[in-house]
Amino acid sequence: MIHSTAIVHPGAKIAEGVEIGPYAVIGENVSIGKGTKIGPHAVIDGWTEIGEANTIFHMASVGAIPQDLKYRGEKTWLKIGNGNTIREFASLHLGTVTGDGETTVGDSNLFMAYSHVAHDCHIGNNVIMANSATLAGHVTVEDYAILGGLCAVLQFMRIGAHVMVGGMTSVPMDVPPYTIITGDRSESRLRGLNLIGLKRRGFSDETISSLKKAYKLLSMSGLKLAEAVEKMKSDVPRCPEVDHFIEFIESSKRGVAR
Repeated sequence: MIHSTAIVHPGAKIAEGVEIGPYAVIGENVSIGKGTKIGPHAVIDGWTEIGEANTIFHMASVGAIPQDLKYRGEKTWLKIGNGNTIREFASLHLGTVTGDGETTVGDSNLFMAYSHVAHDCHIGNNVIMANSATLAGHVTVEDYAILGGLCAVLQFMRIGAHVMVGGMTSVPMDVPPYTIITGDRSESRLRGLNLIGLKRRGFSDETISSLKKAYKLLSMSGLKLAEAVEKMKSDVPRCPEVDHFIEFIESSKRGVAR
C-alpha cells in the first residue's frame, strides 16, 4: 500500500504489508520490515534498517546524516527493531565512523513529537522519550527508561534501566538504574528510587528493599563512591537488580549522579 505521491527509490527494500503515505520519501539504502506504517511527508533515508510493525508518523525524519561536522558521508547505519512508535517531527540519525558506526533502537519504544536521537546512540526496549526529549551523540538508554519532556542528555552519558528523568532535566552524568533524576545542569541530582515504576512492573518487595539499601549507600551515606560500592557488596542482599546497580556504577566512565 504505497500512495501514488510517495517517492520510493527503486533500490529500497519494502516488505509485504508496508504502508507508505502521501508524499513520504524513502531512500535507496532503506529496508522496511513487514507491517510497518510510514505516515505522510515522513523521510526515511541513509543506510537504515527498520523492523516489523513499526509506526512512523507524518513529518518524522529517520536516518538523516549526523549533526556531526566530522561526518563525511561514510557508510554508517541506523537500525530499528520491531513495534516502535515514532511520532511527528521526531528525528533519529545515522551513526558515525568515529563512534560505533551505527545508531540502534530496540523494540516497543515510543518517541514522542520532536524527540531527538543523535548519532551513535543505543536505545534498549520499552523506552519512552516524551516531547522534545533530546539525546546528544553516543548516549545509551537501557530498557524501560522514561525521559521527560524537554530533557537534555549530554554526549556519552548512560541512562540506566527503569530510570525516570524529569521534564526539563539536564543529564550531565550517568544515571544509575531504578532511580529518578531531576534538575537543571547545576542542580541535577538523584531524588530517590523510581518506586512507582518498579511496583508497576512487578518488582518484588524483597528486590525493592535491597535496592533501597543500595541507593542509600550511594546517595545518603556520605561515603566516597568506591567505599559505597564496597559496602553494597558486603551489606546489601544480592539479587540480579542489585548486581546490575553495582555493575553500572563500577563501569561508569563519566561519573555517576548521586
